[in-house]
Amino acid sequence: MLKCVPIDPARADWEALDLFADRTVFQTREWVGFVAETKEAAPLLAEIRDGGDVAGYFTGLTFHKFGVKILGSPFPGWTTPYVGFNLLPGVPRQVALAAVEELAFGDLKCLHLEIADPGFTAEDGAALGFTPGSYDSYQTDLRMSEEQIFGGMESACRRCIRKAEKSGVAIEEAHDIEFADEYYAQLLDVFAKQNRMPSYDLARVRTLIRHVEPTGRLLLLRARDPEGRCIGTGIFPGMNKIAQFWGNASFRWGQIWRPNEAIQWYAMRYWKKRGIELYDWGGGGDYKRKYGCLPLRVPFFSKSRFKVLGALRDEAKKLADRKQRLMGRFNPARKQA
Repeated sequence: MLKCVPIDPARADWEALDLFADRTVFQTREWVGFVAETKEAAPLLAEIRDGGDVAGYFTGLTFHKFGVKILGSPFPGWTTPYVGFNLLPGVPRQVALAAVEELAFGDLKCLHLEIADPGFTAEDGAALGFTPGSYDSYQTDLRMSEEQIFGGMESACRRCIRKAEKSGVAIEEAHDIEFADEYYAQLLDVFAKQNRMPSYDLARVRTLIRHVEPTGRLLLLRARDPEGRCIGTGIFPGMNKIAQFWGNASFRWGQIWRPNEAIQWYAMRYWKKRGIELYDWGGGGDYKRKYGCLPLRVPFFSKSRFKVLGALRDEAKKLADRKQRLMGRFNPARKQA
């Protein structure tokens, strides 16, 4: 039996934690701080103990929604795909999950728990009575050579990348907070085409940059057309083995220069050169197939002390989706289209 024991995040050796082979950027102090600030949540860092020995760590945040205390690792709306565990070799995630459940519904007095972890299998939660779920994404193996990665793309995608380069599109790395304003203006334009609003606001992007960019684990990219105008942007966090496509946007009038494909190709090569092995495409979308990536299904598990809470959670998500569509009427980029 493993036991999950909270430790003080302010006193934790975060640099030592970051050395775990299965550590992702979404478990770092800076990313947790970003989520805590934007979602009014309290960080939770806990040791997974096997008797007197530390077998690993768990990262999450607690918060209240509709008066219900929830432990998320992560939770929908956090713009964070997975968090979960860092475990020593041989420690089963299913047993560690049982220890977190005991902590959540015991000492923490939570009424709902959700966990997504890239190391989970679909069976990990079933034996413990968790409600299974998953989200679809894609993955590119950056351990291949650049020639293999590029050659695996559809021919039309390769032509777009070559066109951007020959046309004089320049991709530059950004380090300034003003990048957030450029990205969000382009994101509004993307969603205006769908008569929707983004699921997060400009302040979320600014907070992300302020917390994470100084660590070197957040790649911000601008695409400039031959006249020097910013026509596309992209945000790509990464650490250890995994980098992710977090966000990408461009103005419709500038897409003739193919900035999106050029940005993605730059990001993949950037993280490959820094030893990243896998590029997670951050969710579904048929358009991503043209990059030659492979389908990926990431499992997550949820559990409530009372069944009605699970139903309320699902209904709240539906309401959020409907609100996003309704708010699309007020997207300022619609008037500019």
